[in-house]
Amino acid sequence: MAKNIMLQGTMSNVGKSLLTAALCRIFRQDGYSAAPFKSQNMALNSYITADGLEIGRAQAMQAEAAGLEPSVLMNPVLLKPTTDVGSQVIVNGKVRGNMKAAEYFRHKKELIPDILAAYNSLAAQHDIIVIEGAGSAAELNLKADDIVNMGLAKLVDAPVLLVGDIDRGGIFAQLLGTLMLIEQEERERIKGLVVNKFRGDKTIFQSGVDILEERGRVPVAGVVPYIKCDVEDEDSLSDKLENRSVNGVIDIAVIRLPHISNYTDFDVFLQYDGVSVRYVTKLSELGEPDMIILPGTKSTIADMRWLRESGIEAAIKKAAGKLPVFGICGGYQMLGAKIADPLNSEGGGEIEGIGLLDTGTVFSAEKHRTRTEGHFAQIGGMLSGLSGLHFSGYEIHMGETGGNADKLLDCGGAFCGSVYGCYIHGVFDEPQVSAAVVGILSERKGLHFDGKVCDRKTYKETQFDILADEVRKNLDMGLVYRIIGQR
Repeated sequence: MAKNIMLQGTMSNVGKSLLTAALCRIFRQDGYSAAPFKSQNMALNSYITADGLEIGRAQAMQAEAAGLEPSVLMNPVLLKPTTDVGSQVIVNGKVRGNMKAAEYFRHKKELIPDILAAYNSLAAQHDIIVIEGAGSAAELNLKADDIVNMGLAKLVDAPVLLVGDIDRGGIFAQLLGTLMLIEQEERERIKGLVVNKFRGDKTIFQSGVDILEERGRVPVAGVVPYIKCDVEDEDSLSDKLENRSVNGVIDIAVIRLPHISNYTDFDVFLQYDGVSVRYVTKLSELGEPDMIILPGTKSTIADMRWLRESGIEAAIKKAAGKLPVFGICGGYQMLGAKIADPLNSEGGGEIEGIGLLDTGTVFSAEKHRTRTEGHFAQIGGMLSGLSGLHFSGYEIHMGETGGNADKLLDCGGAFCGSVYGCYIHGVFDEPQVSAAVVGILSERKGLHFDGKVCDRKTYKETQFDILADEVRKNLDMGLVYRIIGQR
């Protein structure tokens, strides 16, 4: 059975996901088979495994860092918020249904057998399991039914590294406060403290390390700097979603829908020099981009209503024909004439779409989950240069879209003029596809594009190594290995 180590945080977005990925990579570099595990993830960024099951995108990223094929065993419970008080509950990669928060909290301990079965199966296949907690380790109101932080650590007998985010301030209150609030048994599980996202000269924080160790009576395992590497972030707290005031030479505007999902679909464009990807939340931020993208969403009808009320829908209609407009998943559905949810799959109701594609969408009770690949059809408009190119990706959607529009891909999608839409997450990831889009947008502006293709997979491997190298230099790996051996 595998040894394990768990990363818990003082709050959300302290960097647990990236540190988990870094440890998976380091252990792999050191010759071990390591796998990530998160019992319960709440995120709208999700991924479809090779066997058609849905997990959190962060666990797929961590699996890639570990050199593994992503598996549903790595994330047995996924919550995808549909409203402020409810989520779609996915267990072992399949939808169990929509639940309000209160209902889920009443029943979540019933998921422990599923969680332990997944963990034990994963642990039987690997040397080390790197477990990621969620939110804060000291959520006192949630403690009785905890299945993702100390509750899980006890179930699988895991030693813990407690991670705090010094960039957000209050690092002493974060780490020492957490130690004060948890019970003695839980405190004994914490074998090291990690000060994450440090900026500047670490030597000036040595007195801070001394204070933490003296008052917390737990060794500081490392002061990890704010690492500049391009690794996929987990959720809506990502810095990438912040609108950037400086546009690239090629400016791609992604509409930041209130329930945006799988925004990592567009990370590939950030690999190209001179290309910016901006996330637009209001009409005044849109400006005059070279391409507009409507991304996925977990609440298509609600976000279509927001798009209309914000005035961005009218701006998209005005821009169509002057520049390419591309919709993916929920964004594709919005580009059609009508969206209907008769079975209340995502909140219910019916609404007119933007009407730029001759399509309509009806939601059903069954979620479509599949990995897919194929080729772009012979298409027209400004992105006609994509015709015949190979793509690969995955689909996650409740709706079925049909109509009389011309096919964008050999497996579906649609286009009309220079408006394009499909269900494929990752449709731009193939090197030839992203390079073709950048080349087309450059040519339209009279700019020279050198034709250099960015291989997404190779690029990601390089970024994982950068992440691992920086963490290895700043985390006491000798202590980490001793902690693992203490079980």
